[in-house]
Amino acid sequence: MELNRENVLEVLGGITEPELKKDIVTLNLVEGLEVSEQSISLTVYVSNPALHARKRMQEAIDFNLKRVFGNSVQISCQVATIPAEAKQAHRKILPDVKFIVAVASGKGGVGKSTVTANLAGGLTKAGYKVGIVDADIYGPSMPTMFDVVGERPTMSDVDGKPLINPVESHGIKLLSIGFFTEQDNAVVWRGPMAAKALNQLFTDANWGALDYLLIDLPPGTGDIHLSLLQLLPLDGVVIVSTPQEVALADARRGINMFRMEGAKVPIVGIIENMAWFTPAELPENKYYIFGRDGAKNLAEGMNVPFLGQIPLVQSVREAGDAGRPAVFQENSPSAQAFDELVLTFVSELNAINQKKQSTH
Repeated sequence: MELNRENVLEVLGGITEPELKKDIVTLNLVEGLEVSEQSISLTVYVSNPALHARKRMQEAIDFNLKRVFGNSVQISCQVATIPAEAKQAHRKILPDVKFIVAVASGKGGVGKSTVTANLAGGLTKAGYKVGIVDADIYGPSMPTMFDVVGERPTMSDVDGKPLINPVESHGIKLLSIGFFTEQDNAVVWRGPMAAKALNQLFTDANWGALDYLLIDLPPGTGDIHLSLLQLLPLDGVVIVSTPQEVALADARRGINMFRMEGAKVPIVGIIENMAWFTPAELPENKYYIFGRDGAKNLAEGMNVPFLGQIPLVQSVREAGDAGRPAVFQENSPSAQAFDELVLTFVSELNAINQKKQSTH
């Protein structure tokens, strides 16, 4: 076959992007293609940010081009991850969800799930349609926080495909691995199995039209996070931390993971949880048990928005254990804190969206 641009594109059209299930030419993932007498230069984008995925694509391109045009052809191929803004154009999963936002923390025990539940509740109070995916495979807590531990999702047929109907509580749609396992049994799964189970909560679920889908991530920066980044183009991520230094160090790592090349997920902002302790009998007093303004200072230092501070109040814990998030306690200090948080969250996310649209 003669070495020219048309024939090179024909060969590249036989290479499939593994995550998007179409060939790289149809998906417009080939850029900067230059063909000369004995050389081919191009850039190809892939969905998976992992190094091994980019390497596999590099090998596939080298193999296919040399198989057709000969080993003497010099191939210069750069393989990069699809930019976050470009991924949105390829999103086929959950097309009826306006915003998909992850809630993350570097460290466990900082109240990330409590914040997720109350953020969802606050958004629902404000009139938005909201769903939560409990992506903490090994420690699902949303069934407890919404008092639906004994519930089991039903199935429905949508356009000939069986889909999982999320459980509903307080007007919020919920899916969690906790609905499919016994409460007292440990989930002992290796990374690939956990990632596959998580994917099904998005791809095999009947979420319908939502304004916000919040994803309660497990702590750390592991397999689940990478799987999510390659599956979904996130509209943003919220980082939760306490003010103490050990939590802040992990929060920094979490922010840097979402900023890494190939991910570049917008940071909606940082929430400082357990900012101070206020005893019920002394409602005007503030005791800074974990330090003062640590997450607020981190946000300023890393140039990301600061969404607000949530106090360490006994009623917040009690509300979570009772299955009715504290944001639904009208006129309480904790509900007021979460309501203010919701307003800031919506504002920052809209600003990110407007900035994204203005660049296109």
